[in-house]
Amino acid sequence: MFKRNGKVYTEIVPDCSKATLQAIIRGKVEPESIIYSDDWRGYNGLVDVGYGKHLRVDHGRNEFARGKTQINGIEDFWGFAKSRLTRFRGVSKATFFLHLKECEFRFNYRDQNMYRVILKIIRKNPLF
Repeated sequence: MFKRNGKVYTEIVPDCSKATLQAIIRGKVEPESIIYSDDWRGYNGLVDVGYGKHLRVDHGRNEFARGKTQINGIEDFWGFAKSRLTRFRGVSKATFFLHLKECEFRFNYRDQNMYRVILKIIRKNPLF
């Protein structure tokens, strides 16, 4: 899960390994982007695969910001998603992806008129 162009992107992954995470990042994030992350080892080596800047915070040392380096945007998303999903008192594994993508959509367009956003999408992509 990450922010790209100010938008959050989520994906269900089979594991949190370096290979899995970096493949997703390489497919979604431009190499000239600055990557902000926590200290998870799966993010190790992003500079080695072509990303110019990778800045981290170390939650393990109670670090939540280092100068201007912070990941509060992602933390905001997870707070939003958890709050929204808690209302369901659990969702099935089969539909979790759909609920997560709905949270992603709502979070990315939270400052806009949702009716107009959806209407624009439907006009651009009619069902028939």
